Amino acid sequence: SVKAALDWATCEGNCGVKFDLCSCHSTCMSLEYCCTDYKEYCVEVFPYSGSILGGTDFIVLKASFNKSSEIICRFNHNINTVGYVDENSRGHCISPLLYETGWVPLHISSDNGTTFSRVGAWLSVHTGKLAAQFKATMVNSTKWQYYGTADVGGTLKMTWNTSLVSAERVNIELWGYSETGKPYSDNWQGEWEYLYSLAKDQPNSGSFSFLPKPAENGFSSWELGSLRISPSNYPDGMWNVQAVWTEDHALAWHLEEKFRQNSTVWALEKCLAWDQLENQLPNFLSEIIDCPCTLAQARADTGRFHTDYGCDIEKGSVCTYHPGSVHCVRAIQASPRYAAGQQCCYDSTGAQVLTADSIGGSTPDRAHDWGSPPYKKPPRIPGESHWVYDVLSFYYCCLWSDNCNYYFKHRPSSDCRSYQSPSSAVVFGDPHFITFDGVSYSFNGNGEYTLVTSAKKRLTIQGRTEPVNRTTIKATKLTAVAMKETPSDVIEVRLVSGHNGLEVLQNQKTLSFSEQSWMDLHGVFVFSPASTNVTVMFPSGAGVEVRLREGTMTTTVLLPEEFKDSTLGLLGKMNGDAKDDLTLSNGQLVLNLTNPEEVFSFGASWAISNNSALFTYDSNYLLDTYYYVPRHDHTFVPVFSVPESPDDPLANQASEICSGEGSQFCRYDILVGRSPSMGNATKVSFQSHISLVEDLKRVISCGWLSPPKNGKKKGTTYVQGAKVQLSCDDGYTLKGSAERICQENGQWSGDDSNCVVSRIIRVYNSAGDGVVDMTHAFGAGDQGSIPAVIHQPMCP
Repeated sequence: SVKAALDWATCEGNCGVKFDLCSCHSTCMSLEYCCTDYKEYCVEVFPYSGSILGGTDFIVLKASFNKSSEIICRFNHNINTVGYVDENSRGHCISPLLYETGWVPLHISSDNGTTFSRVGAWLSVHTGKLAAQFKATMVNSTKWQYYGTADVGGTLKMTWNTSLVSAERVNIELWGYSETGKPYSDNWQGEWEYLYSLAKDQPNSGSFSFLPKPAENGFSSWELGSLRISPSNYPDGMWNVQAVWTEDHALAWHLEEKFRQNSTVWALEKCLAWDQLENQLPNFLSEIIDCPCTLAQARADTGRFHTDYGCDIEKGSVCTYHPGSVHCVRAIQASPRYAAGQQCCYDSTGAQVLTADSIGGSTPDRAHDWGSPPYKKPPRIPGESHWVYDVLSFYYCCLWSDNCNYYFKHRPSSDCRSYQSPSSAVVFGDPHFITFDGVSYSFNGNGEYTLVTSAKKRLTIQGRTEPVNRTTIKATKLTAVAMKETPSDVIEVRLVSGHNGLEVLQNQKTLSFSEQSWMDLHGVFVFSPASTNVTVMFPSGAGVEVRLREGTMTTTVLLPEEFKDSTLGLLGKMNGDAKDDLTLSNGQLVLNLTNPEEVFSFGASWAISNNSALFTYDSNYLLDTYYYVPRHDHTFVPVFSVPESPDDPLANQASEICSGEGSQFCRYDILVGRSPSMGNATKVSFQSHISLVEDLKRVISCGWLSPPKNGKKKGTTYVQGAKVQLSCDDGYTLKGSAERICQENGQWSGDDSNCVVSRIIRVYNSAGDGVVDMTHAFGAGDQGSIPAVIHQPMCP
């Protein structure tokens, strides 16, 4: 009867379901509890990700097909592509062109679309975030995008990895992107369209060169697009076939002859037309987040800002669109109503670069470059909506002509006067805690606890601890954190077996970052550039950083000002008052922070319950240790204080490694945790947090200071202590302050400055024989104040 029940419990149509005798849930593999056909119907694919533009050939792993199988792959419930079975009886799918990023549902049919019995998922990736080896390369891309402007011409060349197109001969096609309909209306649509072929039946050599000419048949009106290399046995412009694409780019190289004859005049006309369009569109500037004042702030505020891949200090600061900047960041979340984006750029001194001072300054975006949920329609289509409204216009006004004043009128830099840094808290070592308001303590409980909860923002962050050594060491360490901002996915970050890497789970399923370091998930973004480094970002601006150091997890939580007065848990109340940070779950306060038993009771009070747990229990060890027992282990009593014994063989190392502020944490981890390496990691984590707090300190800004008309200024930094010197052009005299300093109150010192016309006036003395030349600065209305003797010189 058990066998009959198992045979009945099929995963066909039941992926994610747990039966009594077996499971079709993703945790069944590690629990060794899967139904017999789990791998057949709940499928994994390789590769699991590819370009949003489609064309990636991927294998359906561990599912069985036969030569007669007719594979249809359905993406997002409504887009079908034709797959195939290879000589090894493996099923393949081709990814489609999509208008969204992130994981999309995948259903696979082997009977030509009659039934879709196999279920998986596909990760659609923004072209800018896709690794270079998965794209066709435009050799000397600057030449491509300036082609036809003064002195730019000749042959263009592109290259690609031939393995990405399984064909001996290929076609080179141009596809264009456009948006139609009234902006911000229901009929506003974006669409890719096949335009024409540059070449057909070319050998798949991995290289193609051509001499561009203006497009015929009206195609030169398309200004944005991408080139596609695809097998030549398909009809021209056939959708969703195996292919490799170039980056989307401005199609300067195929524009009309008029552009080549005088690109500056052509571009100015386009710039003026864009200026008129912008005048009619709603103002999005008031709803975007302000920029951080300094580069240090921008790189520290990881819950709300992330590196702009077009200007990255970690990759040599190649800032094509922002000359003079060394690093830019983008606001992670698009603005709520208009889906607009914010970009902030900084120079080598760490100061923000403003468009009022430099063409390389920070610019906001009508459409966020990375798009925004629910995607699919402008202005939320990843990449392309941004190109249409923010990048092509930059070419018109700034790169193909010298009329940036029009562009910056609509895309002015946001200064940082209203920017508010987030507050930070951290858990590290054998767990030590520093709360949002700066209270530090240790809590060596064994179990699962609430680190942060905010009913107002519906954010919950939980932490799991386990003993450093279950036999001899009476101390614990953090081994997992789980988090959710309702209604987001649940994200869990935990130590892998062996504690030499971090594992990320989305709704109890392990995520692989082997192909992509950034993932757009439901209500949350996750960034993991290495197995020791994970950052989780929520729509509220809350950020959670997890770093692996010497087998321990350092977890930093960053919360924006909006969380003030709404947090509880082991990381305290975020309200600026350190006295109430250690509040038990029943509302009582810890009265004596120096009493470790009282602090221990505080920590124990924040143990979670089964119905509130966000963690994954996918092993018998986790079930037995945490799920089937109280979440706080009352039988585990840690060592509360550091034993001071000169005979301790680690005493000398503790003295050498641990010094200065926070040394008590370092000493605990060496002398109680019995690990000098962990003690050193704790020291590093503590110092990193102190540096983070310093980087996030409020910076006073006085705002941009304009040069006087008919004058100039020296100095483009506008934070407290900055000096700006003002002077006038020849023939003008300065009225007001020649130097102004940004003061602590956020105001500029001195008086407003302006330049007025200088004139030489000849004044005669009463005898008529002495002459004095004097300079007088004439401003508006000054004439009447000049003595009459000056107007009427006396005759000798």
